[in-house]
Amino acid sequence: MKRIVLLAVLLLSSHHLMAQTQPYHVVFDVTSADSMVHQRVIRMINLIISTNPDAKIEVVYYGMSLNMIVKEKSTVSKAVQQLAADKKASFVVCEQAMQVHKIERGQLITGVTTVPDGIYELIKKQAEGYGYIKVSY
Repeated sequence: MKRIVLLAVLLLSSHHLMAQTQPYHVVFDVTSADSMVHQRVIRMINLIISTNPDAKIEVVYYGMSLNMIVKEKSTVSKAVQQLAADKKASFVVCEQAMQVHKIERGQLITGVTTVPDGIYELIKKQAEGYGYIKVSY
């Protein structure tokens, strides 16, 4: 009986240890103009890095979400700039969406980069093993 209990404890312990070694990679999909969604993304990032400091996090913007990363319009510009500067998360915006909304690179918050196609960026990150999170309310 003692052997069975010991074996069960060892199996459960090894499963727990293996679960903790999985990399934490997440890509957030943001398309909303709602500033509450923008604040939610920042909260989610901060929660992740508080418990998983080595997590790889990317936020992809397209559609109506571009105000989140435009200097003069963002309600979270300081947080985005700080997270990007500290390399805690990367923030990328779709160049096609920028063209549609007539936004120039110089209008972007410092640390925000561009990709030719936001949807393809999401697909690429998922193929690399990133978990996909659509952020909305």
